[in-house]
Amino acid sequence: MDDILHLTPDNPPPANYTAGYFSGYKGVRLRYAIFRSDGAPAKGTVVLLHGRNEFIEKYFETIRDLNAMGLWVATFDLRGQGGSDRLLKNKRKGHVRRLAHYERDLEIFLEQIVLPDTRLPFFLVAHSTGALIALSAAPRLSNRISRMALAAPYVGLRHERLPIGLIRPLAALACWTGLGNLSTGGNRSHRPFEGNPLTSSKERFARTANIMEAHPELTVGAPTFRWLHETLKGAKRVSQQEHLTHITIPTLLLAPVLDGVIPYVEQEKLSRNFRAGQLVTINGARHELFHERDIYRVQALAAIEAFMPGLDGGMDLSETAA
Repeated sequence: MDDILHLTPDNPPPANYTAGYFSGYKGVRLRYAIFRSDGAPAKGTVVLLHGRNEFIEKYFETIRDLNAMGLWVATFDLRGQGGSDRLLKNKRKGHVRRLAHYERDLEIFLEQIVLPDTRLPFFLVAHSTGALIALSAAPRLSNRISRMALAAPYVGLRHERLPIGLIRPLAALACWTGLGNLSTGGNRSHRPFEGNPLTSSKERFARTANIMEAHPELTVGAPTFRWLHETLKGAKRVSQQEHLTHITIPTLLLAPVLDGVIPYVEQEKLSRNFRAGQLVTINGARHELFHERDIYRVQALAAIEAFMPGLDGGMDLSETAA
């Protein structure tokens, strides 16, 4: 299994795991892993969905925390990134043809890996792009997923140079003119810690950088115009009342107030139209809540632990506070 997951000295894996590959939508090979808690019986299984340019190894610490709650964790690398198949000849491009392909991969993962190999009930924890995928697929998941916790959901975009009102039509135009496979910019995988919009934790930022340096094959560069067009279109759709009324899964929206990638105001706006959702704000936190300093990260994990049924009886939505 160590040839499937990549281990580095400062990032030990959880103790009890299996890893492998499964065939996603249209045969794309996707890397997955299941991490088992020591407690018996297990209190359920968390399906963990990553953000863009993330991978299983980045979540070892968070997976250990979820295991300590008595939960198993089942996770996989999204198509086009991590240890999963790339979708273009240039493997550095972050690409997806359709947002729906991510959703089909999730549904196949639930059917072929999670259902037969893990423990009920099933919960879903997702970050950023993973949270967008969860929101988009949620109307079809109510018979399988009991509750969701979505951190910094991708329902908008903050750009350093261009307003979102210009980015949307530019991405759409590129796709309509056959330029969707072009990259939107340079590689930002090796950005410095100073001024980064992702986390205020030097330790966790450095740990991720060390993994990327040791295993650059896990990373991708800037997204393509097709990826941007598909995800922005999806973000707009899942934020609309018409879509949100069809989501019945109780959901926590974990919103970092100083998010430098997804505007907090868009996350707050989503919560106002989301009857099954409850906003929990994390003041002072940046985009990557699960890789933030302990003062912020612990708040997110505590909210998840209180919310998931079976852990101190679970938390009713009416009991959560923004």
